[in-house]
Amino acid sequence: MLLEELQLRLEPGVAEVSAGFWAALDVWTLKPQVANRRLSGCRLEAEREARCSAAGLRPLLAELLPGLSCGSGRELNEILPAVIAEPAGGQLKVILRTVIPKTQAESCREIVFQDFENSTATFIPVEGNISRSCKFKKSNIYTFKLRQVEENELWFISISIMCPEEWVADGILYPKTAWLSNVLLPKIVKWSTENKKSNFKDTLSLISVEKYSKCYHRLKAKYKEMVKIWPEVTNPEKFVYEDVAIATYLLVLWEDERAEKGLTAKQSFIDLGCGNGLLVHILTNEGHPGRGIDVRKRRIWDMYGPQTCLKECAITPSDDFLFPDVDWIIGNHSDELTPWIPVVAARSSYSCRYFVLPCCFFDFYGKYCRRQTKSTQYRAYLDFITEVGSICGFKVEEDCLRIPSTKRVCLIGSQRTYSPSGEEKLDEERMQYIRERYSCTLFTGNNNCSEVKDSASLFSHDITDCSNIDDDMVRDTSVETNFFVPSKWVAGFQPREKVEKVRNCATLPRDFVDDIVLQVAKTLLKTNQDNCENSANKDSSGYWNKGGTLPLKNVADLLDCDILQKLKKECGGLKTLLRNNYQVFEVVHGKVQIRDWSKEKQPKILPSDTKSKLPSEAHKTRLCWFFVNHPDGCPRTAEKCPFAHGTEELRARANSRKIK
Repeated sequence: MLLEELQLRLEPGVAEVSAGFWAALDVWTLKPQVANRRLSGCRLEAEREARCSAAGLRPLLAELLPGLSCGSGRELNEILPAVIAEPAGGQLKVILRTVIPKTQAESCREIVFQDFENSTATFIPVEGNISRSCKFKKSNIYTFKLRQVEENELWFISISIMCPEEWVADGILYPKTAWLSNVLLPKIVKWSTENKKSNFKDTLSLISVEKYSKCYHRLKAKYKEMVKIWPEVTNPEKFVYEDVAIATYLLVLWEDERAEKGLTAKQSFIDLGCGNGLLVHILTNEGHPGRGIDVRKRRIWDMYGPQTCLKECAITPSDDFLFPDVDWIIGNHSDELTPWIPVVAARSSYSCRYFVLPCCFFDFYGKYCRRQTKSTQYRAYLDFITEVGSICGFKVEEDCLRIPSTKRVCLIGSQRTYSPSGEEKLDEERMQYIRERYSCTLFTGNNNCSEVKDSASLFSHDITDCSNIDDDMVRDTSVETNFFVPSKWVAGFQPREKVEKVRNCATLPRDFVDDIVLQVAKTLLKTNQDNCENSANKDSSGYWNKGGTLPLKNVADLLDCDILQKLKKECGGLKTLLRNNYQVFEVVHGKVQIRDWSKEKQPKILPSDTKSKLPSEAHKTRLCWFFVNHPDGCPRTAEKCPFAHGTEELRARANSRKIK
């Protein structure tokens, strides 16, 4: 039964159309991240492929499916008429894949037949144990076909199912037939016309997905109660399940390592920049001895109990923070420590390994500065951290985690590329690389790079005055250039402060903010002044001057350098300040304009005998900016405006407790 057929939007006579079709099917068949979109997040674990002629298909099936080898072959011809074609010269590729759902439902096997001669691909579920006895599942067989209409040279892709009346949609492994035609088929058409190569590895490419799925379901059930008692201001749904997923990955990775090396004891670890400490808590509860360090203690730490070892301490790359007794060093969103994780692991001991999940872009001495623009900032940063690991003597492997985050690529250094005897020489190369990164930041003159800390100015090519050098600084005579190397490894590294500063313009002085708001608003009103004077609408009672529009760059030109420098220290700067003043301004697509409240959705006016559901303290506690400063006053009436039109309307702010 033909479900639907869609046209490929390609130029007539494009030779790559067939290659694009098979590439799209390979994406659907073999790519885990694509399979994640299928149904409830099914994915693939194993593949088995072979090429043969149509006549040689049955011997291959006899090898794959011993349970069918005794039959006469009639059942195969009955079930697979589109696959077992009479033209014996057709080439076939047979893939055996395991589809594993995200839920705790049982996985299933599918055989995928790709018939290149007839441009068809058929997906057939298999029931039973393949190594013993199994059978094809006649229902839920679907086929993709590529065809061309020779008259107008148009290409079409169709999807059909074998037995529509027997189709079973369980919502876990198999969708409804409407999903095949409305969702999957358009995706196959889209992927056929795209020629994009991903810059990242497949999801969970280094570990067994089946082991991961079982372990993840177990840990998720075990720690799901953390969502209900989460005391932090962060989103518990995201952070709890993200740490559960990261812990699952590490547990499976370490289990495979123990099996490969014949180890019995579970690996020890330390999490540098552990944050809320949940990852440490989970790994510890699963039997791995370890601890976490962070510059700032979180409220949730006290809830874990004494078995979870967490320490509040500022981490500085130095000999004081080497861990020779630890098997693995973890850097999970470790920010400014991220490039130092491979260095710390390499210097701790020859057997020390590391796992790092980069997020924010930091170099050794400050913000990371991309030095080429051929790739994205994220890809360039991952390449930089990979390079650091390679310089430190690790064979760096990359994998993509299954976590609710846009930054989900992890880098793993579990093997060394040198013998223990080469440690001293390689350590010199490591530090030389770090010095070169630093000197490049200092002397390239790249304005896009972040500013260097004052304390880092000790590293210069020509130092004649040593009076400002601390006692813990020693001259490194092994380097030809006249660098000074501290026993703390670096002079420019600055750990984050224990008390996190609020830098969203919310703590700026009120008078300072009000002056900027008034200056920008007057300029916006003035940009529309000429049109207002010549406008016939000005005499009408309904006219209200909303001013003009200016790009953010032009608005910044209005302000003094001192003001801009002060705003530069805040996250978002001028743009954040204007957005904070939501009552006055509207910032859209990099342009600023005065908000026209006459066009905003007005709140409903409740009857006088009905109590407002809004808390009284949310209204009339501040004067209306438009009532005080706008030449035409406020576009809303006093009854509809939540701000006071005059001091007589002001209400005292109540600090009553909100009741849910």
